[in-house]
Amino acid sequence: MAQPAEKAYYRFVVLFFNCLLTFGSYFCFDIPSVLQDQFQGNLTCPNATVINGTVDCVEGLGMTPQQYNLLYAIYAWTNAVVVILAGFLIDKLGNRFGVFLFSFLCRIQDVKLLSVTYWLLVLTIMFFYNGIFPFIADASKFIQDKYSYYSQKEAAYIAGAVYDSSLVLSASVGILIDYVGLRGVFAVACAVLTLPVFGLLAFTFVPPLVSTIWLGVTYSFAAASMWPSIPLVVPQATLGTAMGLATSVQMIGIGISNLVVGQILGTKSSETKIPLWRWQRMMIFMLANTISCIVTSVLLNVVDHRQGGTLNKTTKKSGQEQRDLDREPLTQAEEEPNEQDGDAVQSRSINS
Repeated sequence: MAQPAEKAYYRFVVLFFNCLLTFGSYFCFDIPSVLQDQFQGNLTCPNATVINGTVDCVEGLGMTPQQYNLLYAIYAWTNAVVVILAGFLIDKLGNRFGVFLFSFLCRIQDVKLLSVTYWLLVLTIMFFYNGIFPFIADASKFIQDKYSYYSQKEAAYIAGAVYDSSLVLSASVGILIDYVGLRGVFAVACAVLTLPVFGLLAFTFVPPLVSTIWLGVTYSFAAASMWPSIPLVVPQATLGTAMGLATSVQMIGIGISNLVVGQILGTKSSETKIPLWRWQRMMIFMLANTISCIVTSVLLNVVDHRQGGTLNKTTKKSGQEQRDLDREPLTQAEEEPNEQDGDAVQSRSINS
């Protein structure tokens, strides 16, 4: 009789609630970007004037760009600490306290044994997301400052197109990658194809919706190819720890990136419009992270190829290998009777 966890309905229920959890997390993490004007607006607007129905002063919390981006850094670094412990608890849940404490000390030693492939994969994830989340945090303000004909509401919609396109594509992209394989190749392709996004935003006036949709597409492929690769390169017993550690490194990188972005954009809250050259420097910083992602993903593929090509196995190849494994016991079983028959014939010949 099948256990509940093996039944389809049970898995879909778990998946449904997991999606709700992810939605809540991303909603809380990204909603400040829509209200960036209010976070960085002036505390009071005593001399505000109205031009063409638009007030030239926005009342808000009076935060500087540096303080605003610090909010994201604090969130990321808190997450970085919590997920390591959470991953370990998933691996060791149910053990007694003494065994738990001893196992924790052993688990710290096990971290040293994680493969080079794993660490390159973690760095690839970190550098890719360093260009995604810090950009989304400031995207609405960037669009309003560079493309002055967009309102705050329109800029928020355009910035949200990253997630809108990901929402549409993620499921089909995941199915595609499961069918095709080649996760390492997809990781490199995602990084390379993300380069033009920040180039367009930094040095051209191409409508920003093109770039945000484009970024959403590469983000969908990256999420479906990079994170599911972790279980392929670590032992099953350390999977929770490995996932937690990967998320921790990712969040540390994102937190640092947010601080750098805040420093690049300046610290004067009186500047209602951030100069374009500051936004260009921010996009160049995003480009630098993307280039670093390309380097680590290429090294990841090189190391993985030398170690057997686990990440880039195609579905067809994997299926053929499985069929070969399925035939091996049968072949051995066929050979054993033949050997026994040969021995019997030889024995009869000697006796005769």
